[in-house]
Amino acid sequence: MSPRPENPDVPATLPPSHLCAPSEFTAEERALLLRLAHDSIEAALEGLEISTKPPSAHLAEPRGAFTTLYVKGGLRGCVGYVFPVASLYRTVAETARAAAFGDYRFSPLTNEEARNLTVHLSILSSVESIRAEDVEVGRHGLVVSHEGRRGLLLPQVSVEHGWGRVTFLEQTCLKAGLPADSWMKGAIVEAFTAEVFGDSENGD
Repeated sequence: MSPRPENPDVPATLPPSHLCAPSEFTAEERALLLRLAHDSIEAALEGLEISTKPPSAHLAEPRGAFTTLYVKGGLRGCVGYVFPVASLYRTVAETARAAAFGDYRFSPLTNEEARNLTVHLSILSSVESIRAEDVEVGRHGLVVSHEGRRGLLLPQVSVEHGWGRVTFLEQTCLKAGLPADSWMKGAIVEAFTAEVFGDSENGD
């Protein structure tokens, strides 16, 4: 994958079960993707590679996705791509490994931590321009871009912090390193939805 991955703000502790978009993936597909994330991390710890060949046409579709890792309920890494760069299946495998070993905010995951690992996945829709007044807290994630800077916040972040629409826009601007009011002063505002699921919803 050549594009630069994102390190977005995400809930610092395990979020409540919450789908920010209507369910697109079956229980079997969710379980398969979550198992893939764990397998990718475990293989990396052992110096091995795993197959990233998609097992179905649906999981072969190019999609943006983020993998968020928690250890004993605390955030341990989050890496992903907001724009599609490969099949969803490959993206989950690679972002899981990157979240475990390549998130600059954390040291590389250890074998001991891997035994207590909880994975959450956010599967993104396409990113589209949106009017600021149409942003819906809890439904939309945001991307704000201006003068070569870009900030991204996933939908669940606004829910965790209890932000209103304006605060969500402001915080996304700040994430980009822009003044908080840039969304009113020429910055490009885009939105996406995400289907969010994790081990806790799959009996792990």
